[in-house]
Amino acid sequence: MKATHNAVRKPFGSIGTYTALSVISGIMIIPFLWMISTSFKEPQSIFTYPPQLIPSTFRFQNYLEVFDLIPFHLFYFNSVYIACVVIIGTVFFASLAGYAFAKIPFSGRNIVFLVLLSAMMIPHEVTAIPMFLFMRELNWIDTHLPLILLPIFGAGGVFGIFVMRQFFITVPTELEEAAMIDGCNRFRIYAQIMLPIAKPGLATLTIFTFVTVWNEFFDPLIFINSRSLMTLPLGLSLFTDEVGTAWHHLMSATVMATMPLLIVFFLAQRRFIEGVAMTGLKE
Repeated sequence: MKATHNAVRKPFGSIGTYTALSVISGIMIIPFLWMISTSFKEPQSIFTYPPQLIPSTFRFQNYLEVFDLIPFHLFYFNSVYIACVVIIGTVFFASLAGYAFAKIPFSGRNIVFLVLLSAMMIPHEVTAIPMFLFMRELNWIDTHLPLILLPIFGAGGVFGIFVMRQFFITVPTELEEAAMIDGCNRFRIYAQIMLPIAKPGLATLTIFTFVTVWNEFFDPLIFINSRSLMTLPLGLSLFTDEVGTAWHHLMSATVMATMPLLIVFFLAQRRFIEGVAMTGLKE
């Protein structure tokens, strides 16, 4: 009788769970749908009442006019270039350090790891002024170097080390010992054994890093002065001036800026879910 009662409760529990998730998903997707809708609207129909989710007239010129108003293609290139370099650097250094912290015993390993983790607890705004003064002494202001090096060796890189360490801990030690018996050194074990196994963890780190760098607004605002060096988040702010905000152009540019995020996530979705499950980020 108890088994029958549990069997009846399980479908209803699943229905309730899926219903709640559907409602939450609907609430979260409404702003995204409104952004797409506004990107096709005439300027005078954006704030009409009652609101129209589906425009009466689709104005595709909004997307073309974005490239005439600002050097949007240049902002796009800067963001893609910086994101790719940061991803490559973060994945390499974080996986290398994560393997060392997870598998190589050395004196003070846990203490050094805790010191690194403490860097993640310091608000970025606290170090903004000292970092600006340091970059000015190096003559790196109004260059892309701060936007590349700070995410790799800053809090973002520390987070990557944490992710990769958590993943490498799950790899059986016997696999590493067998490779050593066959004559492999540490770097060969890392390159030929650990990295192929760590694809889910690397996918997780890649997505987190890409989203963070792609959406970064604070650092470009501090370090970039020239319009030709601006990234997409900073370039989108050009649609707001003393007169007001050109919402139809801003939403069109935002839709185009959002597409790479969706593409990267859908391409690496399966690896990302595996990585979250195996690195302990779900805890």
